Amino acid sequence: MSFSSTPVSVIIPTYNRVGFLAQAIDSVFAQTYANFELIVVDDGSTDETQALLASYGKALVSLRQENRGPAAARNAGIRGARSPLLAFLDSDDLFTPNKLALQVAAMEAQPELLISHTQETWFRNGRHLNQKKRHAKEGGDIFARSLALCVVGMSTVMARRELFDRIGLFDESLPCCEDYELWLRASLCHPFLLVDMPLTVKHGGRPDQVSVQFKTGMDRFRLRALEKLLAEAPLTREQFCLASAELVRKATVYGQGCLKHGHREEGQRFLILAERYASSG
Repeated sequence: MSFSSTPVSVIIPTYNRVGFLAQAIDSVFAQTYANFELIVVDDGSTDETQALLASYGKALVSLRQENRGPAAARNAGIRGARSPLLAFLDSDDLFTPNKLALQVAAMEAQPELLISHTQETWFRNGRHLNQKKRHAKEGGDIFARSLALCVVGMSTVMARRELFDRIGLFDESLPCCEDYELWLRASLCHPFLLVDMPLTVKHGGRPDQVSVQFKTGMDRFRLRALEKLLAEAPLTREQFCLASAELVRKATVYGQGCLKHGHREEGQRFLILAERYASSG
């Protein structure tokens, strides 16, 4: 095992994932890096999650709250964490054994950077899934690429606590796309460090996942994130133009889709939103 002067708090939010949670937890305890605490936030599960967590005893910190969504669960973990470095793992994903060791070393080598992410391996319904070019991970200034879609995997992220002190926590009003919204705020002023190795295994394609539950309407939450960004964030002129152009594109596509499927009021609302920002660009 490797020991470092920099402790890490690993935060796992979970909701009714008892069939996957043990694998996620065990992947953390299998790390070659030993200087960490594991915090699991049970977001009001009604399955056997509490019994599973109790079986680990004092090896992990177990927090429980009423069901409020993944953003609130991650925020509870951040507030309860004791370490200067915070790592995130979704309860149906896995860390490779050297994930923490390699990522901490990369962040220690560049202490001026507040956030890092890694490559990831994707599986859908048990089969390996090749990632498309638009999902390619990059480092540095990723703001422009982050506008179209979420290009940072939640389970790949490690950030310094200072980042959240500067930009705030996850937006708990968003039932999904809360990670998309936070990466936009983070990438406004902070470059991302890319650890260019697949250090997380991501599993997808199941009906219980938030991204699947909201798949047909996810862009309305991305649009909420963009509206918030344009209204509240200290954007440069270039950033404002990029964000407003993406909002116009998304709102037009989503609004036209609503009209096509008979949702006239919602469709018109988003088309009006597109017109407003098209004229302000």
